[in-house]
Amino acid sequence: MLPRGTCFCSELVVTQSPHQILWPRLCNRNKIAEWNIRLFSRDIFGGNCCGSTTESDAFSVNFIEHKPSRESCWRAIVLMGRNVASYKFALAKALLSHKIAEDSVIRLDDLAAPFSKNICEHLRLSDKQTISRSSKFIDACRQHNKGEISDQALVSVTTRLGFNNVIDAFHIVDRADTPVRFFIDERQNGYLIRLTDHFYSLQESLQNDSLGTEVEARWRLVETAWKLKISTSLLTVSHDLDEEALFVIDESRQRIRVTSSRGALNGYQKGKCFYCRADISVDKGSSIIGDVDHFFPHRLKGTDAVPNIDGVWNLVLACHRCNRGESGKFGHVPELKYLERLNVRNNYLILSHHPLRETLMSQTGSTDRERKRFLNDCYRRAVDTLIHTWRPEEELSLEF
Repeated sequence: MLPRGTCFCSELVVTQSPHQILWPRLCNRNKIAEWNIRLFSRDIFGGNCCGSTTESDAFSVNFIEHKPSRESCWRAIVLMGRNVASYKFALAKALLSHKIAEDSVIRLDDLAAPFSKNICEHLRLSDKQTISRSSKFIDACRQHNKGEISDQALVSVTTRLGFNNVIDAFHIVDRADTPVRFFIDERQNGYLIRLTDHFYSLQESLQNDSLGTEVEARWRLVETAWKLKISTSLLTVSHDLDEEALFVIDESRQRIRVTSSRGALNGYQKGKCFYCRADISVDKGSSIIGDVDHFFPHRLKGTDAVPNIDGVWNLVLACHRCNRGESGKFGHVPELKYLERLNVRNNYLILSHHPLRETLMSQTGSTDRERKRFLNDCYRRAVDTLIHTWRPEEELSLEF
């Protein structure tokens, strides 16, 4: 594994800010595969690009993590990459619903019920759950929804057909296996998988309550794009401030609610406050539920300072203390380093084939240069209007 500050061409990447991490400059993008997988960086919201000459190269280094945490690996499985079917989402939700037991072995016929239930529920929302023209398993789920086959018959079909590809593909992100595995495929010993210690640790982590919501949010974004017969990268998404929800407009100009804005944003902040990195949750019953915050304050709406202020590009999740605590942000503009953090977050979403990609590009610019200029202009006008800048009283370590 390469040490920090080195690179394939032996050039050092130097940064001025103590909050930035020294990352090696990749001169040969084909070498990326040797670093296991493109995942979240140690500081997904801190630091600039390493100085690569192209947009794609510039951000590939920022999002490589040498030893990704189990939470990072799980989120990469669910949130990253192009989707051709919803099976990975269904399996993720089925696993998360599994109760902790002494026996780590799960028979596929036991897993088939929650797995197929997840598919059936989403078929009622959107009939298209795969880009394939036909699927015997999906057809069986449709039949079950119509009452044409029994629960037992659906479980039988699911056990035989539903897991054929998703078991093999679950841990693959960007054509490589994640370094952390949450189950071991033991189908050669029968229809079963074996959960790993990493999975049980994930279930016991503080982030566990938010993971199911993140899966659901990503699933809704993907299936909505399929339903509207457009690429997931071309889905134009808007934000409803009152409902704290994301929505799209279909061809008939009807508004379709897609998912909660919290669920869509949280995974890309690793369940942390955007500003101070304290733990937050998207569970409505949680005492640490994150607030949907406008990076550039909402009070600027109606002025010429910041266009499309309710756009996804300007939305982050913040803890109560940062958003509305005694020394909270309120109507102030975050300090400049947080603007850099926002730029990295938006570029990360754009370059990871996220369904919000086209929305972010249309709101902020199609190239990295355009997006930086857009944010700089917004920042200058916002500070001219509101005068004061803000930063949290405390900020946790980059390591999380």
